[in-house]
Amino acid sequence: MNQEEPGSLPAADLAELRRRLVEAVVRVCPPWLASQREDITHNALLQLLRAARSGEGNRRYSSTYLLKVAHGATVDEIRRQARWRELLAGEPASVERLAVSAAAGVESHAAAAELAGAVRACLVRLVRDRQLVVTLYLQGCGVTEIARRLHWDRKRCENLLYRGLADLRHCLGKKGFAP
Repeated sequence: MNQEEPGSLPAADLAELRRRLVEAVVRVCPPWLASQREDITHNALLQLLRAARSGEGNRRYSSTYLLKVAHGATVDEIRRQARWRELLAGEPASVERLAVSAAAGVESHAAAAELAGAVRACLVRLVRDRQLVVTLYLQGCGVTEIARRLHWDRKRCENLLYRGLADLRHCLGKKGFAP
């Protein structure tokens, strides 16, 4: 007897859910963010699957519920875009502020600033193409957006990202920052 894992969906249901999410994202996504619709849909789908797996999700997925999930994923993307623009503005303390805000309540500000410095030091050591892709990724860009911004093939960006993140983890591990 083949039982489904709790929270998993049959492929046909997953395809239908994805199709409905695409429609919801198209309805709530502003036109200036149209290039990110695929990433927003993917993030919304992951959110639904995580909720279903943990037993929290609404397995019926009404249209209203999907619109709320799509709206939340779109707002998250807008926030990522805002952080990316802030970092590009050249504000030197912005990396530290992002690290501090992510670590609030978990680590002290000094530890977060130390981590941000270690990340910067490790990024500088990466091969230039990997450095560009990983930096954009850390600023909140998805692979599709990175490929569009750098005018590179998506597959190339994926490979550079995975290898660059592995190099970054290795370098941070040498500096005593383990996941």
